[in-house]
Amino acid sequence: MTSSMAFEQPDPLLHGEYKVPGGKLVVVDLDVVDGQFAHVSLSGDFFLEPDEALQDINRALTGLPESSTPAEISAAVSAALPADAVLFGFSADAVAVAVRRALSKASGWADHQWEVIPPSVLPTHLNVALDEVLTEQVGAALRKPTLRFWDWEEPSVVIGSFQSYRNEVDPDGVARHGITVVRRISGGGAMFMEAGNCITYSLYVPQSLVDGISFADSYAFLDAWVMAALEKLGITAFYVPLNDIATEQGKIGGAAQKRLANGGMLHHVTMSYDIDADKMVEVLRIGKEKLSDKGTRSAKKRVDPLRRQTGLARTDIIKAMQEVFTERYGATESRITDAELAIARERVQSKFGTEEWLHRVP
Repeated sequence: MTSSMAFEQPDPLLHGEYKVPGGKLVVVDLDVVDGQFAHVSLSGDFFLEPDEALQDINRALTGLPESSTPAEISAAVSAALPADAVLFGFSADAVAVAVRRALSKASGWADHQWEVIPPSVLPTHLNVALDEVLTEQVGAALRKPTLRFWDWEEPSVVIGSFQSYRNEVDPDGVARHGITVVRRISGGGAMFMEAGNCITYSLYVPQSLVDGISFADSYAFLDAWVMAALEKLGITAFYVPLNDIATEQGKIGGAAQKRLANGGMLHHVTMSYDIDADKMVEVLRIGKEKLSDKGTRSAKKRVDPLRRQTGLARTDIIKAMQEVFTERYGATESRITDAELAIARERVQSKFGTEEWLHRVP
């Protein structure tokens, strides 16, 4: 007579992964028992010394409340490490991101369905209004996370949310060259934009994508695909903290961000393609303090256009960027809806096209 015994299979552990930009893969498997982390196991292709520090991290995470914030998780890991510990290719913050992903409180690129909106010519006021509207839509889960490429016709200056109009813009140069000046919702510096001289894109993402990632590190994290696209074109680019994108030949662009209360996040970048440096310095007031901080004596030397570095048409560079993003994240092509355009046009009338908004910082 034979008998069979049924063995109860343990529930699968929660699993989270995080690839550190420019670094290594961090993996956390854990369970939650009575609201606390249990059976924690950290792994990955990182380097860690001494060897025993791995168990120190596991023990530090075990027993933490499920409600722990990224900062609390990171602090617990840091506090548990011996003074001589060496972490190469990852950090305590990276462990926190992997933990939060295991709990489904943080997300990765593969957790979302992505869309791409190709360039379409729109007034600059409408472009900045759409940045606010589409960020709101993603935060409210009314739109999938989206990459949108800008296009425009009128020569423009887009100043940062907290910049002083009179300190950034030369009124004589603006009048002489017929420049449209607008203010965006994100911080950062002024952008001088003529039709065809820049490549500008906006990412509208849920803040869960950068949960646990520091404000500074989120820039490189959100633009890893751009660096890959530029590498494909023969350009090795890198971030210069906080938000400048550069090559060995000089700065090629800058990024800015805005997080909204509803959970949406805007990350946008402008890269110089074929900028008229003489006109730029007539339109913008670029102070000596900014130039000295960047280690150059001439504003014209601060920006090195992509046209010279690649020899490619602007449309070819945008196409390569769109292809890399699509291949990496399985994105599908989308468009701005009529409803979104209507909201954006109303927002131009009530906010972005008003003198009150433009001069909110005199």
